[in-house]
Amino acid sequence: MSESPSDFSAASLTVDIVGIGFGPANLALAIAIEEHNANCAAVDRVTARFFEKQDKFAWHPGMLLDGATMQIAFPKDLVTFRNPQSGYSFFSYLHEHGRLVDFVNHQTFFPTRHEFNDYLCWAARRVDADVSFGTAVEAVDGNRNGDGIVDRFDVRLDDGTVVTARNVVVAAGLVERIPEWAQLSSRCFHNHQFLFHLDAMPAPTHNRFVVLGAGQSAAEIVDYLHSHYPNAEVHSVFSRYGYSPADDSPYANRIFDPEAVDALHGASAAERERILALHRSTNYSVVDIELINSLYATEYQEMVRGPRRLFMRKASEITSATESESGIELTVRSNLDGLTETLECDALVVATGFTAAPLDTLLGELVSDSSVPRTVSRDYRMAVTDDVTGGIYLQGGTERTHGLTSSLLSNVAVRAGEILASVLSNQKTTGALASLSAQETYVTSEAR
Repeated sequence: MSESPSDFSAASLTVDIVGIGFGPANLALAIAIEEHNANCAAVDRVTARFFEKQDKFAWHPGMLLDGATMQIAFPKDLVTFRNPQSGYSFFSYLHEHGRLVDFVNHQTFFPTRHEFNDYLCWAARRVDADVSFGTAVEAVDGNRNGDGIVDRFDVRLDDGTVVTARNVVVAAGLVERIPEWAQLSSRCFHNHQFLFHLDAMPAPTHNRFVVLGAGQSAAEIVDYLHSHYPNAEVHSVFSRYGYSPADDSPYANRIFDPEAVDALHGASAAERERILALHRSTNYSVVDIELINSLYATEYQEMVRGPRRLFMRKASEITSATESESGIELTVRSNLDGLTETLECDALVVATGFTAAPLDTLLGELVSDSSVPRTVSRDYRMAVTDDVTGGIYLQGGTERTHGLTSSLLSNVAVRAGEILASVLSNQKTTGALASLSAQETYVTSEAR
């Protein structure tokens, strides 16, 4: 695996797959390709190149908080649900590092994020894949054959190089959701890069932090700031009356099973919307009950013994933020009584979630206007214009069609196998318009 942009002297050659982004989703695909190539005839081997704008493999490094654990069980790793015998499993990682017995004795399904990140980096170092880090993809254009059919794509990189591929797998990740009133700076930042911003932040002068949001990340940051800044106040601002516990019960967790993708994709749009709305408490704006109880106990003990440093501002919102050289002034409004309060603080952490990365700029004329519904088939292949037979696959941005695993780690192993199987199947019918699943579903770009 290359650590820098590759030598493109053979750029005129067409590869089977170009992967845009190299996070866990396309890493799982690269592993699936390696394992396929190791067990097939030379004529059936798949060629692939991956391009990642980051300088090295990284998985949410700004949120690797001390002690923070995974919210998914470790068997939902890069390979196990697709190939339990794979040498890229979390168990294989533990065995190679001499910690398998010790981890089993730990009696947990949920490793720390530090350890799981180390597992992902270990897999990224081992995989036999052509990966160019520090290389961004600027656009994907159709490459027409003599019949005027787009059976290949020209992938244009930020240095002007063009790589041609029969299929493109987009794993562009997520985009931070920022409130309209917020101006990002060294004192106002999204939680995604929390640790990096905290290191670069000016020295505290007010000894007060504000965290906006009601999800797991927001609660973890509240707990982190309260623990690491023992002289500072921490104000948690959220629109709910209190943190809501995540539903991680066994039956509810079936919404993340690979079989759930079949069920949801095959259901009517109305039923799919109903089910996803009912089970949002498994993933969105919810917090592990252990952390809720810990924060509550901390707040209560401060009420009893003092001094008060942890404040839960329920049913509230931030209406304005004004930054100065010494801090940031926030106006916090209670939606219960309409009263406002001004807080002078050292930093505002915006833990307001993400949206799927937009596709229009990347894919240009290959996709219809953003206001027109798009079709995503069961194999994650996106329908484009009628004259395009090359495959564009989405690793993310398909929650409304494929369920809650769209942007999560839960299904990366199985999804990678399904995308690879689709590529192999469609290549056998080169020149024919690939038919979409009979269970097509439509999703607007705004819904993503």
